[in-house]
Parts: sequence; structure tokens; C-alpha cells
Amino acid sequence: MQNTNKRRTMMGLVVSNKMDKTVVVKVERKFIHPKFKKVVKSSQKFSAHDEKNECTPGDFICISETRPLSKTKRWRLMEIVKKGEEADKAS
Repeated sequence: MQNTNKRRTMMGLVVSNKMDKTVVVKVERKFIHPKFKKVVKSSQKFSAHDEKNECTPGDFICISETRPLSKTKRWRLMEIVKKGEEADKAS
């Protein structure tokens, strides 16, 4: 039996880090509406596990699908792609 890694990854913006070891990530996607042929933007929020509490609001991060960690957490922080400007202003 072959074990292949089919876990999804997404890139998004950190909206909140007020919970312990958890961040809320907003992921935006664009698609063409099937009937009106117009580009539509939609967004979704995901709770992701941040083991070291290193994310701050405004960071652009990569998250990966994982086993259920709590009632709402099914994603894990993989890497911080870009630190946000809001983080620089606070410190």
C-alpha cells in the first residue's frame, strides 16, 4: 500500500492571534463566474495551529492541512512567507 502525501496547502493573511497557539487566517481566492464571466473575489477564514506563537496580524503565511487538533483547527502553520507591517509598528 502506497502512502502519498495529498495534504492541501494555502497562503493567507493572519487576521487574529488572540488565542493561545492559534491564529485566524484569511484566504482569498479569485474565480470567473460561470454565468456572468466576471472575476469574483471570495474569502474564507481558517483557524491554524501556531506552536511557537510567532505569527502577528498582518503576516502572510503558508498553512497545511492536518489531523483535527480541536473543534475548529484542521490546519497547521508551515512557514511565515512575509512579516506584516502591523507587526513592525507595534514593536
